Amino acid sequence: MASNLDTLITVFGGSGFLGRNVVRALAKRDYRIRIAVRRPELAGHLQPMGRVGQIHAVQTNLRYPASVEAAMRDSAIAINLVGVLSESGGQTFDAVQARGAETVARAAATAGARMVHVSAIGADENSPSRYARAKAAGEKAVLAAVPSATLIRPSLMFGPDDQLTNRFAALARMLPVLPVVGADTKMQPAYVGDVATAVAEAVDGKTRPGTIYELGGPEVLTMREIMETILAITERKRMLVSLPFELARMQALFLQFAPGPFKLTPDQVAMLQSDNVVSDAAKAAGLTLEGLGITPESMQAIAPQYLWRFRAAGQFQRKSA
Repeated sequence: MASNLDTLITVFGGSGFLGRNVVRALAKRDYRIRIAVRRPELAGHLQPMGRVGQIHAVQTNLRYPASVEAAMRDSAIAINLVGVLSESGGQTFDAVQARGAETVARAAATAGARMVHVSAIGADENSPSRYARAKAAGEKAVLAAVPSATLIRPSLMFGPDDQLTNRFAALARMLPVLPVVGADTKMQPAYVGDVATAVAEAVDGKTRPGTIYELGGPEVLTMREIMETILAITERKRMLVSLPFELARMQALFLQFAPGPFKLTPDQVAMLQSDNVVSDAAKAAGLTLEGLGITPESMQAIAPQYLWRFRAAGQFQRKSA
């Protein structure tokens, strides 16, 4: 019986938030892993997740097909995790999430490799969000090149170093009043470790080919409820003020240039106008975390493990412990 060590997997975007967790999940299953990233010198921290020689990084840019084809050489499976939440220079939604996904899929098809493509709940060619439209275009291109590909659409993901709970916790530490865009918009936050496990299950061949899976956590929460959960975990009392979409769009024209947790783009405002939850169709078909045999973790269970540093006087308590 062949060992997983005989199987080489190329992970595009393996150094990102989800990528780090996917690499860890694959390493535990003994796969050989090639991490394809723009700056491989910044991916060295991933090598200790596996044994000597099990994980290595190569320089790849999705805008240059030759580099993608080189990254796929001798690889049996391609995993595409590359995505951007906001645009910068040549890293546009279309370049990365549409044309970039197509480039990876074509390279996988040429190599005769299987493919797992991570998109997002909300991917829709008719969405007012350019991010969501690019995600939908990427899905279409992947299935055209590799009809047997597994597509995974996670909801908003949380976990250490995320851009969800950490961002709002940081804002709560700095501001006495927190504006909430899309206060009534429904989300189904998924733990990044659960999504990574689902990707590994797809690599193991436990998903249906040519099928879209929608991954969400155990709870459906509004944006206001998510903020209230974060405030409860960090033991901070802050006033939450619902911000109308029209006003949020006007503010985003300026905040898109803001640093760190203050950044808000017009496209992010557009995304917050639509619910981000697992569809009834996916639930009925078993195309969910639960359908893959994964019991999803809740934000209340996981977030306290890493948000302790945002608690009132948390740093003082940590030092004196």
